[in-house]
Amino acid sequence: MAGAPVYDEFSMFKENCDDAGLPWKGQPTVERRSFDVGSGQKISALIWGDRPAELVFMHGGGQNAHTWDTVILGLDRPAVAFDLPGHGHSDWRDDRDYWPWRNAEAIASAIDQLGIHPAATIGMSLGGLTNIRLAATRPDLVPKAVVVDVTPSVHQRAIEMTLEERGTTALIGGPKIYDTFDEIYQETLKLSPLRLPSGVRRGVLHNAHQMEDGRWRWRYDIGGRPEDPEGMQATARTSDFGELWPDVEKLAMPVMLVRGGLSKFVLDEHEAEFRKRKPDVRVEVVDGAAHAVQSDQPLRLVELINDFV
Repeated sequence: MAGAPVYDEFSMFKENCDDAGLPWKGQPTVERRSFDVGSGQKISALIWGDRPAELVFMHGGGQNAHTWDTVILGLDRPAVAFDLPGHGHSDWRDDRDYWPWRNAEAIASAIDQLGIHPAATIGMSLGGLTNIRLAATRPDLVPKAVVVDVTPSVHQRAIEMTLEERGTTALIGGPKIYDTFDEIYQETLKLSPLRLPSGVRRGVLHNAHQMEDGRWRWRYDIGGRPEDPEGMQATARTSDFGELWPDVEKLAMPVMLVRGGLSKFVLDEHEAEFRKRKPDVRVEVVDGAAHAVQSDQPLRLVELINDFV
């Protein structure tokens, strides 16, 4: 794996299918589009299919739209998967406010520009919190909401967790620069015990880029920047997501909370609080999955989304 690999973001879908045991139906119709969401900011998205998107996907912190590739291939439905602000191919913000409040505003603007009426919105981790905020403030865009392995109590929980329990989310913590692709791949592989090496490699290719000096860094901006090692201390809002609990109470639409059976991000008491605030929430636990259910057990998540939607 020496040297810089050739990267074509649309060239690996068959490998996704092969890894998951999905039949290969030929190259899917996928395009990347950009949306102006105000204040000089643009966010990027993958548009799947040649019909209006039925499903909207929002990834977790330190991820990007491609984390949903296998799930969307399994669903075989028109969809849009967004790069959240500061992630993937979306613009970085000067104020570095990448929390659910600003994210939801950006996603709502892009959905409005697409002119779609999705059947459901799906968000994992930071994307799940963004989904809660979006559903509370723009219920017209969210007939049904899927929240994957997160609750508004996640910030305090993350502080308490070990690096092993945090998995690949531990990579977000600092302004790390890697000398080679293999170095960034190997570090990610060690933190991804439930994923195939091929899947980890795809994920790194989608989520990292080579700098002009030949070294590698992550595409996202939510950890420390090399030029700004204090990182998120400069953000405009704290990461106390507990402020989102009142939003949960506002959700009148059907909501499904999906927990990873091996994840430590959502505890039973967090689920109980969610049920208290949203008594009719549907809760599903996916065996064999940690925090990134879409990567660890994508076909089980496909089943749950199809059944729920």
